[in-house]
Amino acid sequence: MSSPEIASLSWGHMKVKGCSSSYKDCKVWPGGSRAWDWRETGTDHYPGVQPADLEEVLKKGVELLVIGRGMSEALQVPSATLDFVKQQGIEVRVFPTQKAVAEYNKLAVQGAKVGGVFHSTC
Repeated sequence: MSSPEIASLSWGHMKVKGCSSSYKDCKVWPGGSRAWDWRETGTDHYPGVQPADLEEVLKKGVELLVIGRGMSEALQVPSATLDFVKQQGIEVRVFPTQKAVAEYNKLAVQGAKVGGVFHSTC
């Protein structure tokens, strides 16, 4: 199963190929995507992305995870979260969201088992 490409990104709006929904923030993995609702885990810009935000994507068989911190990189990614991903044997890359989407799409087109979590505003 391949990772779906992100078809478009603008402030507060993301579209994933093959999905009729649009997202403000989203999670993607081989074969699927869904909205990333920060309220599920109590996430906020600080302290930032928590392991609980990533568990669902990591369980989908990804070998690499891309995290988009927002257009202005307001969303923090604590070192403990990065360590959690690496302890699963999964490579992780963190970028401002525009660069993160470009990196994710490049990997998806190459057939990599890549997943991502992306914040589309600040």
